[in-house]
Parts: sequence; C-alpha cells; structure tokens
Amino acid sequence: METYTQGLSEYPSKDRLFEHAEYPPSPPETDRESVDLNWEPADTEPSLYPLPPPARPDNIVLAEDLKTPDNHVVRDPRLIRLTGTHPLNVEAPLADLFDQGFLTNKDLHFVRNHGAVPRVEGAGMMDWTLTIEGLVDNPLSLSLARLIRDFDQATYPVTLVCAGNRRKEQNLVRKTKGFSWGAAGLSTALWTGVPIGDVLAVARPRRGARYVCFEGADRLPNGHYGTSIKLSWAMDAQRGVMLAHKMNGETLPPDHGKPLRVVIPGQIGGRSVKWLKRIVVTDKPSDNWYHIYDNRVLPTMIDPETSADLPDTWKDERYAIYDLNTNSATCRPAHDEEIRLDGSVRDYKVQGYAYAGGGKRVTRVEVSLDKGKSWILGNISYPEDKYRLAQEGETLYGGRLDISWRDTCFCWCFWEVDIPLSKLQAADDIVVRAMDDSMMVQPRDMYWSVLGMMNNPWFRVVIHKEGHKLRFEHPTQPALMPGGWMERVKQAGGNLMNGYWGEQSTGQVDVAEQVEPPKEICMINVEVDRIISLEELGEHEGETEPWFVVNGEVYDGTTYLEKHPGGATSIIGAAGQDASEEFLAIHSENAKAMLIDHHIGTLSKTAQTQLLSISETTPSEDTPKRPVFLQPKTWTRAILSSKKSISPDTKIFTFTLEHAEQEVGLPIGQHLMIRLRDPVTREVILRAYTPISPHDAKGKLDILVKVYAATERHTGGRMTQALDAIPLGHHVDFKGPRGKFEYLGRDRGLCTISGRERRVRRFIMVCGGSGITPIFSVLRAAETETETETETETECVVFYGNRTEEDILCKTELDAMRSRITYVLSRPSPSWTGARGRIDKDIIVRELGSRVRPTGEDVVLVCGPSALEDSVRGIFTSLGWAENDMVFF
Repeated sequence: METYTQGLSEYPSKDRLFEHAEYPPSPPETDRESVDLNWEPADTEPSLYPLPPPARPDNIVLAEDLKTPDNHVVRDPRLIRLTGTHPLNVEAPLADLFDQGFLTNKDLHFVRNHGAVPRVEGAGMMDWTLTIEGLVDNPLSLSLARLIRDFDQATYPVTLVCAGNRRKEQNLVRKTKGFSWGAAGLSTALWTGVPIGDVLAVARPRRGARYVCFEGADRLPNGHYGTSIKLSWAMDAQRGVMLAHKMNGETLPPDHGKPLRVVIPGQIGGRSVKWLKRIVVTDKPSDNWYHIYDNRVLPTMIDPETSADLPDTWKDERYAIYDLNTNSATCRPAHDEEIRLDGSVRDYKVQGYAYAGGGKRVTRVEVSLDKGKSWILGNISYPEDKYRLAQEGETLYGGRLDISWRDTCFCWCFWEVDIPLSKLQAADDIVVRAMDDSMMVQPRDMYWSVLGMMNNPWFRVVIHKEGHKLRFEHPTQPALMPGGWMERVKQAGGNLMNGYWGEQSTGQVDVAEQVEPPKEICMINVEVDRIISLEELGEHEGETEPWFVVNGEVYDGTTYLEKHPGGATSIIGAAGQDASEEFLAIHSENAKAMLIDHHIGTLSKTAQTQLLSISETTPSEDTPKRPVFLQPKTWTRAILSSKKSISPDTKIFTFTLEHAEQEVGLPIGQHLMIRLRDPVTREVILRAYTPISPHDAKGKLDILVKVYAATERHTGGRMTQALDAIPLGHHVDFKGPRGKFEYLGRDRGLCTISGRERRVRRFIMVCGGSGITPIFSVLRAAETETETETETETECVVFYGNRTEEDILCKTELDAMRSRITYVLSRPSPSWTGARGRIDKDIIVRELGSRVRPTGEDVVLVCGPSALEDSVRGIFTSLGWAENDMVFF
C-alpha cells in the first residue's frame, strides 16, 4: 500500500496508482450529462476518478412525508430517521454508506434539516436570486442563471460531516441537547458551482470587513437559518468554499439545498447553508440565532440545565465550531457481524473511514487489539487524489477539475488492516485512532459537552466469543435503535467514563480507576437545629400544614402543595409519615436538593424509632374489614391471583383485595404506588401504575404491565421483571391514590386539577406505550358518561405512539370507542396504513385542524416517557396553550 505526498510531480504514474490503491469499489460510471440543465458545456471523458453510484429510479415521496410540508420531496426508505417524521434528519445505515464507496449518491447522503424544505420548481429555479450586501463597494443581486453564465464553474469532491456525528455515544454518557447521530453522519459528493472568492471579488469587500454571513430561505421558529465564516477563509482558494448548484452532476436535490447552497470543505456541515438567499459581509460574526445557539462546544462542566442561563457563554466565539476535528470509525466488521471459527477463514480485513478538518490530510490510522498498549499501522487509500490527476482543462458536470495545484484535502479516506483470526479470537476489542498532518490524534476518552458535538474518541468495537463464532459489537446504534456495548455497559451499572469504557481493567487491579460514587445531595439546612417530637409531627398529618420525614429530618410541604408535579395528594399522603423509602426511590437529584428549602428540623431519636414501628405495622386478621382498599398513608397488601398474557411482552396482573366487596378507592385519572423488592438485591422498588379495571370494580384489581425482560445486552425493567418473577399467591404492597388530576364525571366534563374544579369540553390526550393506561381510564369514563347523558358530550381526541403494531395496548377496546384515535408508529410494518414516525407538531396540527388553538375549555392530558412529555409541552406551548391547560400524569 502506498500513500501519496503533495505535489503532482511526486505522484506515481496513473497505472501504478491504480494498481496499488485499495478502497471500497466505486460503481460503474454514470451519465455525466446534466439531468435537467442544458446550459453546461460538454465534459471530456473521465477515465481515472470515481463517479457517483446511480440513484434508485423508483424512489417516491414516502407515506410518512405525504402529510408534512415536505410532501414534494422524494426520499429513500433506507435512511434512518433521527427526529421522527419532520423535520428530516437522517443518516444511512453505516454498512450501506461504506459499501457505496468513496462517493455517496443522493439516496443515502445524510440530511440535516431544521424545518420544512423550500419548494423550488421549473423556471423559478433559474430565477432564484442571491444578494451580496453589507461591507462591500459593489452590492450584487445575482440570479442562478447569471451565476452560472457569468462565472467560471468548478467541480470537485467534498465530504460533508455533521458536527453531531457519533453523538449517540455522548448521549449514553449523559444526555445532551442534541439528537442521537450514529457514525454515519457524513457523506461525500461531487459538487459543481462557483468558487465564492470569485463572486466576493466582484462585490469588493471594504477595509475592515472580516466575516461572511450566510442566510438560507428556510423559515424556522427563530428566523431563517444563518451562520458565518471568516472572510479570509472565503477568499482563500485553498479552502475551496463554493456556491454549489449541482450534486453528483444533477441539480441539487431539495433536501440538499435546491437550487443553491454553500459548500465549505473541511468545516462542519452546519456552516454550509442550504437554499442560500443572502450573503452579508460584516465586521463581526453572525448574530443569527442558529449561529449562536447551535454548533458550539461549551466547556464540559456546563450541563443542559445551567446552559439556558448563560447567554454570554453561547455568544463567546471561542466555543464556536468551524474546522472538523480528526475522526475515524470502523465499518467492517459491522455491528452484530459474525465470523464462524470453522477454519474456513484465516485472516479478516478490518476496514473503516477517517477524516480531518481544515484541509488537513489524515496521515496515519492505527489499530489496537489490547486496549491501546500496542498498535498496528493501517494502510490508507485516498480516492480524492485521483481527481488531482485530471488533465489540465478537463471538466466534469460543467465544472473544471482543476485541483492538482491544491495542497488541501477535502474528503474522507479509507483504512484497512489484515488481522489473523487467531488474534481477533484472543482479543477483547478493536480500537482505532487517526492522526492528521498536524500530528493531532484522536483522544482515548470523549470530551462531553452540552450539545454533544465533535465527538471523536477512539472508536471501539467489542469482540464476543460465542461458541464457535465471533460476534462484533459497535459502541451504539443511531436514533432510538437499541444495541451497542455502551448501552449494555451502562444498563449493567458501569461507568462509561472510568477510563476503561465502563469495564474493569484486566490485569491492572492495583491501578484500576474506581467508579466515582454517586454525588451526595445535601437535603438539610445546617442552620436549623430544631428537635421535633412525634406528637408535634402528628399535629401536621392533615391537608393544611403537611409535615413529612425523610431520613429522620422533618420537612414542611405546605408551600409546595400546588407546585408538586404529582399533585398535592402525594404530599398530603406522606403527612405525619416517614416518607424516606418512597421519596428517595422515585425522586430526582434536583427534587432532593429542593428539600433544603423546606427543612424545619430533626425528628427526635425516640420519635424516629416509634414512627418506623408504626409505618411497618401489618393489620392483623382481627382488623375490621375496610370498605376501601387503598390508603393514602399506609401500605396495603393484595394477593397476586393471576397473570394473563395479551402479547409476547405484555400481561394483565390481577390482584385479589382483602374481601370481595372491597372497593379499590382510586379516582378516575389517578394512580397508585406498587412496592416490591428486587428478587436479587432485595432493594425496594417503587413504581406508579394506573389499573385498567373499572374504577368501581370490587374485590379485584387489574394492572396492565409491559414486561421489559433482561437480554444479553439489556438489564431490563426492575419492577416489571420483579412482578413477572413472583409466584401466584404472593402478596404485593399498594398505596394511594396519587395524582393532581381527577375526572369526576358527575356533570359533563367536570374534573379537578390540583384540587380546583374545571369543566372541560375537549380532552386532547397524548400518550406513548404503556402510558395509555391513565388515558384509557379517563377515556372510558368519558365515553360511558356520554352514553347515559343527553347534553353535549365531552370530546376526546387521542394521539397514541408506539414502535410497532404489536406494541399497541388495549387496541381492541380503543377501536370500539367513538373518540378519534390516531395511532403513530415509529417502526411500522410495510402494510401499516396509519401515521408513521413520532408524535410531532405536524401530526397534531393536521388532526386538530382549525381547532388546534385553546378555547379555555380544553385540557391536554399527557402520559409517556420524559422525551414525549418535553416534546408535547413544547408543541402546545408554541400553539398558544398555557401550562395550566396541560396535565402530565
């Protein structure tokens, strides 16, 4: 394997170059004539350099896009959607991207959109106007036709990389503000257009001008997308900044900026503005919202919560990202690829990609099989260099291939190492790192930051020995796709930042880094020295001034009754009680830290002992039968009497109450707490559930549970596995009710929210997965009421998100209801005719139509994972809904 130095005279002959160059094969040559523009000169016949693989001729507008603003954009169904249906943010499967070779066609090129794709068709494309203004002596207004006619055109390959490439790895260490890109957030294409320096030279920037600001035509919540780079970079021909109107010989596809965009080699993709309308020359960086609050690497100690209050930090240009850093990834072996150990294979060719930024060349790639103790030098091929061998004056797609003089590198390269299978069998993992020509090398450990960008630690593939085969495991899978050793290690309790990828160091026990213990949260006010007796605590066990105990300390919950996310009943239920177990099991670090403001004293030692004995008392057989099962302040036991499977992973657990006539005592829309002990660790597990049995049922209690079973890679759900493991006849502890919402139903749409009555004419219900259960209880009650009343019925509109058809719970019962229910699936089968993707603003607006705005008699009910709750809150807030019009179970 040879590598090639800069300078045409130092290159080997063309024949020799092709004899030794090794990299993924490029497909056969494609038609180099323009698809729909007849104004370009004819190209000479290329014979040396790769041409793009052909695009699929049968791609169409996908069903998930038909009811979005992007219903005019043809897309490839293989692309992995990272942010739901709309806007489109996608990457190709890594193996598919790598197999396409050096150039990526429009089908599999990654896409980063912030909003809807502008629609530009027919004659309007050539009339598209770009203005150059600001600190220039000669402001310009150029149509695309004039830009093509009056300026020299160039064509050359450029690899574009999203700054979020490999972000999923950071999100597994700690959630960032960005969505989860895998390792395929990059692509390479042949771009044709005008070097921006030629256009700026005509505009004549004034003395003092230092920056070039770009603005696109896409309309977004915070204005048009815009950003800037330094003027000196734009004027430097070595930097290769281009105003591009073609991609791989065709008019720009809509997702890639049709009809005009900026292409900035060597910098993050976020600087290459699409649908370009304005260039403004300034003396300062862009003040565009997206330039300031995106594409930054803030100091690692700034977390997502505190970053919201640091506007000056966001504006600090020291943290803005421009040039890419050096990065690499392994593509073969692919994730979950297997090699049989049957003697048929002796060596395996490990392969991948690498890139650098700012025009630098990747000069070495090294692979280690012993966690970095020793390294193997990889062979590198540079397909980009083939274009440097084009004859002087040669054109491609109407642009000059005049890059032989350029010292800079704009594209990814490919690396490979042949490794004996015996060495792979003896190793635990494969790690790779790259170095560029400035001797900058990838670090072993990641630099976590609030946006999760520029992630470039060593790329590690774990090797599993499974019988007579090897299985390979990549660090992550993109989006919400499960899989990867990082997810597996984290779920097993490993610390991914301990210096050994969350695992213990083998053979170095004496120097192994220890996992940092959990941060201790201070929950007491050190200036409070009051001692509280059991009698005094008992005086505050009611609703007016509820006091409760956590770890022997007393807290006054009075001022937080209305603010508590779980409703006042959660605090009132703990009044006069030791709430340590329940509070510590279900509350976040932030909630624990808030206790300091409510700390009023310490319970006396005698009172602590007495309170503990009271809390653990179990009613005797002589205790009179209670009419109501649930008790807000004490745990009550029921017996597990049956388990009924309704799908491969979902069961109905039926519990027998204390006697056949006993009511559950759970108001409609509220939930109860279940307490179990982990069958392995014996630690207490607490979870909230809403039964699916009718609220007036007696003697029994039905709870629908999706069982998250443990697998080789996932630890599964603690409570659901514990429930599934206990035998019939075993007791389970319950407490309740809990919640700030209650559907009364005595008179059309009457409910209470945080204790205040409210009449509702329309419920908009949004839920995901097993979050259907509280929604179902309210929906069933509302529908039952409309059958017996004659007044105008309460309307219910339901949005229910799941992954597959099999994941939809209670579907038979839901389909039998009169209410309008929209099912949304993120991984549907090809035969699915309902909504696809995730519940987003477009789906909600489409279904609600003209009634999407609040009327004062509407309430939104939400139950699902925190990501769904945050999304729904943002959507409805943007539509004018107030916080008190939304209830989160």
